[in-house]
Amino acid sequence: MTSVLCSNTFYRSVSLETDRLTLTPPTLDDFEAMYSMWSDRDVVAQVIDAPLTEEEVWARLHRIVGHWALLGFGHWIVRERHSRKFAGELGLFRFKRTLTPDFDQAHEIGWMFAKESQGLGYATEAATAALKWLETESQGKATVCIIAPDNLASLALAKKLSYEIADEVIYRGKAMLVLRRDADSPGLTR
Repeated sequence: MTSVLCSNTFYRSVSLETDRLTLTPPTLDDFEAMYSMWSDRDVVAQVIDAPLTEEEVWARLHRIVGHWALLGFGHWIVRERHSRKFAGELGLFRFKRTLTPDFDQAHEIGWMFAKESQGLGYATEAATAALKWLETESQGKATVCIIAPDNLASLALAKKLSYEIADEVIYRGKAMLVLRRDADSPGLTR
């Protein structure tokens, strides 16, 4: 039998700050805000078929913490910097989706923001900070994301972040666009 000691010191130290936001790995204290967002049908409609149950959000929280503990990256909880109000989630992950031959070789990025935090530029600000962090940590690695063709808000954000459509796939029975941003892509576009 082999024992493995897993320290979460790195996990606890990866926080980012922007002019208006803080991004921190989640804790148990974030569960209620996460559940409120992921159970809101209006918020999740463009991304998943139905709002998540409490059990599903609980499992999601554990999956995110596992990403940080095992891989050294994951989703951040995004909060307004001064009020500390929950704004959403944004992060980097690997879910072994095997959508295209090289999909799982890149970091995947994803985001979800609470209804009252949408349209304020928070997703752009948080994603920019996360991508800068990744470039520093991984010496330039490509990133990918998957977005439904009718999710115009996420497609607009991806374009601002210099993502380009690389492929179209069927994922869980739905047509999805695979977007890619190479490590040497320029910064934000307007």
